[in-house]
Amino acid sequence: MLTVVRVHLPSDIPIVGCELTPYVLLRRFDRTVTTDDVSETFPLDGHFLRYKWYRVHSDTNVAVCSIHPSEPATLQCVGCIKARVPVSKSYHCNSKCFADAWQHHRVVHDRAANAVNENGNEDEEGFGRFNSSGPGVTNSNLSASAPLYPTAIKNGNETWFEVGRSKTYTPTADDIGYVLKFECSVVEAMTKLPAGHVNSLLTNRVIPAPSPTPRQLICVDGMGHLDLDRRMTSLETFTVLSYNVLSEASASNDLYNYCPPWALSWPYRRQNLLREIVGYRADIICLQEVQNNHYDEFFAPELDKHGYNGLFKRKTTEVSSGNTIDGCATFFRRDRFSHVKKYEVEFNKAAQSLTDAMIPTIQKKTALNRLVKDNVALIVVLETKVNNQPVDNLGKRQLICVANTHVHVQHDLKDVKLWQVHTLLKGLEKIAASADIPMLVCGDFNSVPGSAPHALLAMGKVDPSHPDLTVDPLNILRPHSKLVHQLPLVSAYSSFARTVGHGFEQHKMRLDGGTNEPLFTSVTRDFVGTLDYIFYTADSLVVESLLELLDEESLRKDTALPSPGWSSDHIALLAEFRCCKSQIQRHIKNS
Repeated sequence: MLTVVRVHLPSDIPIVGCELTPYVLLRRFDRTVTTDDVSETFPLDGHFLRYKWYRVHSDTNVAVCSIHPSEPATLQCVGCIKARVPVSKSYHCNSKCFADAWQHHRVVHDRAANAVNENGNEDEEGFGRFNSSGPGVTNSNLSASAPLYPTAIKNGNETWFEVGRSKTYTPTADDIGYVLKFECSVVEAMTKLPAGHVNSLLTNRVIPAPSPTPRQLICVDGMGHLDLDRRMTSLETFTVLSYNVLSEASASNDLYNYCPPWALSWPYRRQNLLREIVGYRADIICLQEVQNNHYDEFFAPELDKHGYNGLFKRKTTEVSSGNTIDGCATFFRRDRFSHVKKYEVEFNKAAQSLTDAMIPTIQKKTALNRLVKDNVALIVVLETKVNNQPVDNLGKRQLICVANTHVHVQHDLKDVKLWQVHTLLKGLEKIAASADIPMLVCGDFNSVPGSAPHALLAMGKVDPSHPDLTVDPLNILRPHSKLVHQLPLVSAYSSFARTVGHGFEQHKMRLDGGTNEPLFTSVTRDFVGTLDYIFYTADSLVVESLLELLDEESLRKDTALPSPGWSSDHIALLAEFRCCKSQIQRHIKNS
C-alpha cells in the first residue's frame, strides 16, 4: 500500500503571492520511496493522493506588522485608511516602528493620495493637512470578515475554510494574518475512500510581501523628480537598468544566516524581483547572477508577458556545473528595439589564448588555475524602433551597443579582475572601430571605486603606481602602459555630482567625494560598498535622469537582504539616456 512518510514545507512562513509547495515523501508497496506526485489520473499501486488547503479562523484574528511581518500589529495608520492604501501596509507593531518608518511610509501616502485626487474621490486639502502634521495612528481592533468558501469545518474555537485542492497553494491578501493548514491523504483509486490516516501540517500566519523603500527617478538637470509610474516614454530617450539579482544557489542560509529563511527562498524572492524589475519600466534590462534554469523557466517567459525579448549567456563550466550555473541576461522592449547582433565573451577562452602566448609551458597549469573562473560578458547590438518600425532615414540607423558582465568576485585576485575588465574593453574597442555607435557597459564588476578596474573604466588608464598592480604573479598586466582604452566612458551616477539646484544635496551626500560614485550598491552584514556601475560613451549619450540612491540607514531599517523587502544583496541602478548625435551604421565586423 502507498503510505505518506513525511510532509513538510521548506519555509513555514507563507507570504502573499509566493507559491507554497510541500515536500511529500511516499513509500510504495515494495518499500521504495519517491517524491513524485501521484494523481487520480495516474494512480500508483492502486492509490492516489488527495490534497486540501484550509484557512484557519480563530475567535481572535491577528493582523501583522507591515515592517516586521513576524510581529503582530498593535497600531494602524489613519492616513493609510484615508488615502485608501492597501490595509496590509497600514499596520505597525508599535509606535517606534511607525515613527522609524514614517519618512518612507509617507511616500506611500503621497502616491495613494495623488491617485485618489486625480479620480476626484477625496478632498486634497484634508489629506494635505494630515500629511503635514506628521505621523498619526489609531489603535485597531484588527478584526476581519472572512469570505465564504465551499467547505467549512468547525473544530473547537477554530473554523477551517477550504481554499485549495491541489498540492500547491499561493496565499492571497485574504489569507493575511491567518494560519494555513495542509492535508495530504492516500485514497484508494477504486473506491475513492481514504486509506490510512491524514497527514497534515500548520503554517505560521500568512504575511504580506514586504515592499522595498520607494525610489524615484531624479532629473539631473535640476528639474525635480519623475514618478516611475507616470514617466512618459520619449522616442528621444531610453532607460537602462542594471541589477545583480542574487542567484538561488548563492543565497544560502550559511552565507546569509542573519536573514530569515523565508526571505531567502526563491519562490518569495522571484516574485519580489519581478515586481521590482517590471515596476522600473526600463527599456533595456541587464541582469547578473541569473541561473540557467531561472532564465528559461521564469525570467524569459515572465518578462515576455511585459513586452521584453531576452538574450542570455551563462557562465562556462570549467569550475561550475549543473543546471544552477548563473550568467548574464539582457532584455529589451521589443516595441523600442530590435536585436541586430550578439557577441559572447568567455574569459576562459581568453585565458587559454593568453597562457598559450605568454606563459611558459611549465607554468601554464598554475596560470590557468588562477585565470579560469568561468566569468562571461554578453554584448548586444540593438537598433532603435519608432512606431514599432526600424529607423532608416537615408541610410542612417540608430544603433546602441550594450555590454553586460559579472566580473570575478574573489577579493585577492586583483590581477584577474583587472585582466577581465581590460579584455572586455578591448573587445568593445573592436566593435567601436567597426561602427560609430553609442555604448553602455553595465554590470557587477566586483570592484570598488578607486580600484584598478574602476580606474581603467572611468579614466581610460591605470596609474602605474596603483597599489592593485602589485598583485600580478603571472606578469599578465605588464607593461602597465598597455592598460588603457580609447572609449570615452563615464559613470552614469557621477552625473549627480555635476548637478546644481535645490534638492540635490541629499543625493550628493550619497556619493563618494573622491570618485563621485554611489557610497554603496551592495549591502550585507559584512560589506557595504559599491560594486555595480553603468558606464556610457559621453560623446554620444547624455544622462537625463537617474534612479535615486538610498541611504544605508533606511536600507537596513527594513532588515534582511539587506531586508525582507529587498530580494538581493545589491540594489538596482537605472539611468535614462538621450542620444546626442545621429549614429550612422557602418558594417559591423565579427569581433
